[in-house]
Amino acid sequence: MTYGVKALRQIQLHREDTQGIASTDFTPWRGTGVLEDVRETVFPEEDIGIFGGVDRVYTPKTGGKLTLDEVEATFEQLPHIFDAAIYAATPTTDASSGVIRTWTFPLVSTDAKSSTDLQTYSFKFGDNAEVEQAHFGYVSDFTITGSAGEGLMAGATFMTRDVSTDGNGFETVTVPTVEEILFSKGKLYINAANESFGLTQKTGTLLSMSLNVTTGWQGIYTADGRSDFSFIKQVQPEIVLELTFEHDGTAQAEKAAWRAGTARLLQLKFEGSGMTTTDAGATYDVKTFIINLAGKWEKFDALDEIDGDDVVTGTFRARYNATAAKFAEFIVVNEVDTMPG
Repeated sequence: MTYGVKALRQIQLHREDTQGIASTDFTPWRGTGVLEDVRETVFPEEDIGIFGGVDRVYTPKTGGKLTLDEVEATFEQLPHIFDAAIYAATPTTDASSGVIRTWTFPLVSTDAKSSTDLQTYSFKFGDNAEVEQAHFGYVSDFTITGSAGEGLMAGATFMTRDVSTDGNGFETVTVPTVEEILFSKGKLYINAANESFGLTQKTGTLLSMSLNVTTGWQGIYTADGRSDFSFIKQVQPEIVLELTFEHDGTAQAEKAAWRAGTARLLQLKFEGSGMTTTDAGATYDVKTFIINLAGKWEKFDALDEIDGDDVVTGTFRARYNATAAKFAEFIVVNEVDTMPG
């Protein structure tokens, strides 16, 4: 008998060429998490004269949930989350060796994405005792958080079709090289709706952030000859950002914008190491992660303190703004031409 060991766990990802079908091309997720079988087991109610009832059961619904714990976000692996949460981005190149991927949330029906635009994933998860598998994985929600002096953290929930034991075990994979994104290397920009993202930096004020995104993608269960979801579709996403500021002029200005119901354009920009090849005409000469959100402040909490330092936290809800014609956008620039897996 083999006893499972935590240190021998793995999460392996495969970018499906045909949605719901895996191959042997997997890559490891450089983080932690668990795959859960979320099938429903029903014990029917019945009056048959037996104390405690009998062991009659049925399974009307099956599925899986892969939870990627919040771990250090990296320039190289964030695209896995965004490709399965928004749509599969087509990379472009710059004058440097930078590879640019942009994900823009749809605004109107002509922008809407179909399930075939999404990059779905197959998974292998387990340890030295057992390996399980699941397919047709898409991201239902993800989080990005960070605090000064720490790494930027990212986590996600993938919903999948049925979970089963994988008799073939783990694939032999190459562990990718990654670079962590540092929160303190980030910059905050806030502008009016009639301006542009990234024009006015707010320095010396941002202490922490927490971004929560419900992607709107959901599995639809129908009478279709199967017990897991038949297809996936996207409904309205929800994007909420909490920022903790020093209690300073920036915080006061944003509280005033909240009270006035004034739309804002927020950009969070995180930069990393330089590209292997740089060029004076390049937009990006360093690895970069950008969050662009249009919307309005929903609330500001009461004045708080951290070790005697007065701080204030605002909640920003991303929504489409007609003046800016913007909603939400994510950009990752790395040097990965083709995502592994």
